[in-house]
Parts: sequence; structure tokens; C-alpha cells
Amino acid sequence: MCGIVGYIGSRTAYPILIKGLQRLEYRGYDSAGIALLDNNNVNVYKCKGKVRDLEQLTNGNPIGGTIGIGHTRWATHGIPNDVNAHPHTSMNGKFVVVHNGIIENFAHLRNELISRGYSFKSETDTEVLACLIENIYTSTNVSAETAVRIALTKVVGAYGLVVICTTEPNKLIAARKGSPLVIGMGHGEYFIASDATPIVEYTDQMVYLNDGEIAILTNDNLNITNLNDERKDPNVTTVDINIDNIDKGDYEHYMLKEIHEQPISLSDTFRGRINPDLKQINLGGITEVLPRISNAKRIIIVACGTSYHAGLVGEYLFEEYARIPVEVEYASEFRYRNPIINAGDVIIAISQSGETADTLAAIRMAKEQGALILGICNVAGSSIPRETHAGIYTHAGPEIGVASTKAFTAQVMVLTMMAFLIGKKRNIISTEKYEEMISNMLKVPQSIEALMKNEAHIREIAHLYKDATNAIYLGRGYLYPVALEGALKLKEISYIHAEGYPAAEMKHGPIALIDQNMPVFVLATKDKYYEKIVNNIQEVKARRGQVIAIVSEGDETIRKMADHVIEVPNIDEALMPLIAVVPLQIISYYVAVMRGCNVDQPRNLAKSVTVE
Repeated sequence: MCGIVGYIGSRTAYPILIKGLQRLEYRGYDSAGIALLDNNNVNVYKCKGKVRDLEQLTNGNPIGGTIGIGHTRWATHGIPNDVNAHPHTSMNGKFVVVHNGIIENFAHLRNELISRGYSFKSETDTEVLACLIENIYTSTNVSAETAVRIALTKVVGAYGLVVICTTEPNKLIAARKGSPLVIGMGHGEYFIASDATPIVEYTDQMVYLNDGEIAILTNDNLNITNLNDERKDPNVTTVDINIDNIDKGDYEHYMLKEIHEQPISLSDTFRGRINPDLKQINLGGITEVLPRISNAKRIIIVACGTSYHAGLVGEYLFEEYARIPVEVEYASEFRYRNPIINAGDVIIAISQSGETADTLAAIRMAKEQGALILGICNVAGSSIPRETHAGIYTHAGPEIGVASTKAFTAQVMVLTMMAFLIGKKRNIISTEKYEEMISNMLKVPQSIEALMKNEAHIREIAHLYKDATNAIYLGRGYLYPVALEGALKLKEISYIHAEGYPAAEMKHGPIALIDQNMPVFVLATKDKYYEKIVNNIQEVKARRGQVIAIVSEGDETIRKMADHVIEVPNIDEALMPLIAVVPLQIISYYVAVMRGCNVDQPRNLAKSVTVE
């Protein structure tokens, strides 16, 4: 949630901040703003709307200065408007702050500051923080960084923040607890952002702040301390992100680009991990803990949203091929229900960003109880890899569209490789089956490329149902989680109410919703559930429902029943989620486009959920 960018150096800050906010806009797009420090004067520009609205606001205004901070907001405290937009200035103008996170005790702090003569213009917790820092600064005669440090000891909640002090104008102060911040190391300059995407074109040398750390930046120095003012040595990481991967290229939307990138992202996910000649899987990130995983009494997968659906596919894979009991939990519920965690348990945390607040809180709790914690995420240097004992990067590449597509299939591919590797180690599957599945995994990218040749047909189907108000998605076995994911994609970007169900559960309630206006998307590829799913389709047709079926190539039985069919290449049922989800992604994309929705930035959503 929310995107932060900052710069200090010799360049003009404005174009760096604006471009950075454009690349961070997937984190929030309710409002945007910048503060520029020019000749000891701070010029603040902010407004409701998107970064393009901010550009219009600044047109013709003073935009000089080599120090600045920027923010694109996903609203928590206070409705999206000009006043609540960041940056926020303290009452007497000494501090300007951008903030990502939630200050949980802001109401108490606000009342305390009011009793000291402070007044507030906005409804935000961030303005309270700015005034708190100023009050400490003016009343105790300490330095700006000390005032920030003292203020943060009084704060309950999460924050990633960058601060300008107008009376100490040649520095930026950044701090992090729960909300990510990365510092880019330049030559005589530094960059700050919520993630690496806005600053990789300037430097590939990054320092990821840890929780409780404060960074003081000048043109030629970076000093990192903790809340106790103890010095910390920066851990510099080289980040490998191709700048072309964070631009749309010739595609109209990031989401469509990322759907089409899946053959490449999946190949990148198993490159170096599957040896096609020796027919072996090597997952270096978990090699040292592989014996403990293989001997686990139970695996618990914690995740949110799309990552949760990937985890459900993982449940089927681990239980069938590794014969280890698996539970899949919403991270937000797991941490609060006082779960029973044993030392022999393995916790797998799945997160695209590696910063999902609920998932982080869940693994911290499980870690304290002695479980082995593994991470599956897409962003090197993010919090989850640093909090876990071991893990695997998906290598899906930057995913900018808020509705996750290639991250889902990459996560499922990682879980698939893990399940087969552990199954082989436990002697659950034979060498013959193991090698067969490796060969089949290598075919997935070309299978996705093949089905994408039918994109025009899928688009025609989307056109027929673009005006629907509800939709149902049905699947069995491995394809039940895909039904959930398909429904989520349609909800996220087209705002059509959609629900996914196990197909057999339709008779236990949802069938009451079916009439001639209800599109029913059925995942009906040829597997051990095929005859059952055929019966489910007949039940829908008996109620005059409109059936759009995802079927295996050459299927004639369902073609005679369904209103529309989309054929996908034949492959082992354990791998079918990787392929069958793609036409559902494409349908959701085109329905949203045809309805005039903002595909990449759907309302009320943000890409990285860093607050609870």
C-alpha cells in the first residue's frame, strides 16, 4: 500500500520523483504529491487522483531543487482528497513527511498534541506523526534525526517514512517498521523508494532497511542506526531488474503484457532448477533444510489472495505426491486464531511482493514456536526472504498489474517442483513417474503459447458476457483452486460479482442462483473427475445456465453440451492449473477492457498490501 520515492544529490529531483511515482502507482492511486526543497524553501504539491493529475498541478510552478520526496496513496485514514494527500507538513512548517503504513495510536497522539496547542488540517495519521516530530524537535532542542527517533518510540503501528526538516535542509531521514523501504546507492547521490522498480535505472546497488532502522542521508553519506541510536552497517545488495520489464512495451496494459509473459516467466522459474538431460530437480534455496521438509509431520501454507489460491494447488500436490498432510490458511486469520504449531511443522509463506503484512506477521508468530519457515516470493531482498529460514524465488520478473497473473503461475510451478522433489526423496513416486513429470513440466510454456493462439476466440466469448452482473466458476480437484482464482480475477478488474466453488458443492446452495442470465465457467479438462464434471454441466444446463467450458483438446462430449468451449492442450492433471488458468485471465482482462474499467489499477485495490 502507498508508494514512497525520495532523492538527494546533484540532479534536479522533480523528474526522478515523478517517474518514480509513475512506477510505484500500482501500490496506490487515490492521490499523489511531492515536496521539493529548493534554496531552503519547501514547495509542496499534492492532489487527489493519479500521478498525471499531479503533473498537471505542477505545470508552470517552481519545481527546482535537488532534494525531494514523493508519495502515491492508498487511503487508510481519511478519504482520498487534496487535503489528505501526502506529503504532510507539520503545523509550524518545520517537517514534511511521506508515510506508508498505519499509526494505530494516532488518535491518542493527536489528542495529546491538541492539548499542547496543535491543530490539524487533515484526517490522516501521517499529519499527526509530522506534528509529533516537530513538537519533540522544538521542545527538547535535539537534532532532527533524534526527534524522529524519539517520536518513533512513541508510535504503535507500521511505517515506512521519509522526512524533510526545513531547518536542517541538507538531509533526508528515512525509517522503517513493517512497511518496506530500499535505498539506492549512487555516486554523490541517494535514492529512496518502497521497492526497487523506480530506482533501478539509476543504480543496481540497494540497501534494504530492516525493521527498526533509521537512515540519515546526505549527498555524500549514508548513516544507518536503530531506535537506540546504535550504528548499523549497510548490507548492499546488487539488484538484477531489466528496466524493459517494468515498461508496458507495445501492450495496452501491464496485465495483458504479464499474461503473455507467462511462457517466459515459467521458463525463468525452472531455469537452472530442472536439468532436462539428467531429469532432476534442484532447488538450491531449500537444499540445506530438505531433510527436515521431507520428515515434516505437517505443512502449513499461509498466504493471501491469489497466493492463497496457489497454496491450495500446493495442498493437492504435496498430499498426492509427497504424502504429507497440508493445511492452507489465510494469513490474516492464521495469526489471530491461536493455531497449534509444533516444532516438526513446516510453514510455507507465499507472497508475490514478499512484504504482505498479514503473511509476515503469521510467519513471525510461527517462527517463535519453533517451526521451520520457508518463503516463496518474487522480490529479492524483500522482508519474507529475510525473515524465513530458507526459500525459493519465483523469478517471475516485475509484476506491475494489480491483478496477479504470472506471479500465480510461477508460484504454482515452484510448489510443483517442491512436491515432486520431496515425493521422490520420500520414495513416494517412482523414478519413472518423477522423470515423466519433469518432462511434462518443461512442456508447460509451449502449451501456454499454443492456447494463446486462440486469444481472438476467447475475446469473443468475453464480449458476450461483458454485461453480466454475476458469474459462477466451478472446478474439481486441482482445478477447484483455479475456479477460485478465475472468479477473483473477474471481481478484481471488472467489478462483476463472481464466486468459485467445488463443482459438487453447487447442489448445496449455489445452484439456486442459476438461470438463463448466469454465466457458469466450468473447468472440465479430462482427468479422474471428468465424468463427474460432465454431470455438473448437465445440471447447470437443466437450469438454463450459460456454460463456458475449459476443455481438453479434442473433447467432443462437452462441446455438445456447453454454450462455448475453450480448448487447452492436454497435459498431466497435476500441471493443468498452470494452463487452465490462462484463458480465465484473458477473459477477465477483455471483459474489464470492454466495460471501460481501469485494468491495471482497479478501484480500491493496491498491489502490495503492507498494512493489516
